[in-house]
This record gives sequence, structure tokens and C-alpha cells, in this order.
Amino acid sequence: MLSHVRGRSLVVPAVLLVAAACAAPSSPRPAAPVPVPVAPAPVLPVPPVPAVTGADPTAPVPGPPLPVPVVIPADSYAPERVMEIGTMEIPAIGLTHRIYDGVTLHNIDRGPSHWTGSALPGQMGNAVFAGHRTSNDQPFRRIDELVPGDKVFFTVGGVRTTYRVTGHLVVTPADDWIANQSTAYTATLYACHPLGSTAERYVVQLAMEG
Repeated sequence: MLSHVRGRSLVVPAVLLVAAACAAPSSPRPAAPVPVPVAPAPVLPVPPVPAVTGADPTAPVPGPPLPVPVVIPADSYAPERVMEIGTMEIPAIGLTHRIYDGVTLHNIDRGPSHWTGSALPGQMGNAVFAGHRTSNDQPFRRIDELVPGDKVFFTVGGVRTTYRVTGHLVVTPADDWIANQSTAYTATLYACHPLGSTAERYVVQLAMEG
């Protein structure tokens, strides 16, 4: 019995030796990788950032500044320099008269007077003139007879300009919008209305020719 066991026990080590001999040899440790030099990435130019100005690039280009008529003082004889600036001719009503610059009666009593700050004849904007109908020499007495197409000639600073009547209207003394300015070339004549009254204003509208 013991001999059987002994013989069997001798077989086991032999099997283990065979197994050890048939085993694959151990793999060698891999060598450390050799570093490969890498070229630096190219530096690309950065486009400049446009400065922010706050302006809208799609906005229209602003036009030239408009004339700014002065505010007419409450006192019709407030201090004001008397200044003659040229002449006005309206053949349809037989008028040829010197013209002045001012908004008080110091100038208007002498003849048709340019509303200071409004466009001058020949300039962009609205050239506004006031005149009397029943006092002094009554230069604007017959302006209500003017009709579209009638001519009005101004000579200022040696330059003669031609305007034609385009229409008329009656307003109140508070309607100072008749002196509003625009980029058009226009003119406005006005005087008290009706004859002998200061209740309203008779307004003649003009447009420059040429």
C-alpha cells in the first residue's frame, strides 16, 4: 500500500517539471520610448479688432446744419440794430423796395425785413420776410393779390435770386412755424391780416428757381 503511494508521489514532480519546461519564456521588459522632437506650431497673425466708436455704420450721412431763426421778443421795439441788406422786387404788385434784417419794428417800419437767423435769399432753407400792409409805406399791402407763378426777386450782397409764388395761407400770430427751416430753397412773406387788423397773418409761400 505504501509502495503504491510512494510510486505515485514520484510522478507529480516530473509532471511539474514538464509543465515548467513547456511554459513560454518570460517576455523581456520593453525599452523606454525615445522622445521624438516636435516642431512648434506656427504663429498666425491676429487681425486687428476695429475700434468701437458707437456710430451706426448704416446711418445716413448727416446733412449740412439748418439755419436757426431767432426768437421774436415780446417787445416790438426791443433794442435791435437797423441793417439794410438789399432790395426786393415783386412786379405783379408793382413793388420795388429796400429790405432790412431784424424782427422788431426798428427794421420792419423801414421796409420788408428778414427774420434774423432764417436763410438769406439764395441760401438753403426758408428766407422769411415780414412787412406792413397799412402802416408806414405799406410795402406788403397787396401781397394777397399774388398767385402761383408770380415772380419775386431779391438782391442781397450783389447777388440776384429769383423765387416764384407757390401758394398762400392765413395763420394766427402764434404760428411761428412759418419760419421753420428745411433743406429746400424756399422763402416766406407775411404781414398782418385782414387790412387794418393784427388778428391774423397773411402768408405767401415761395420757391427758388434755377
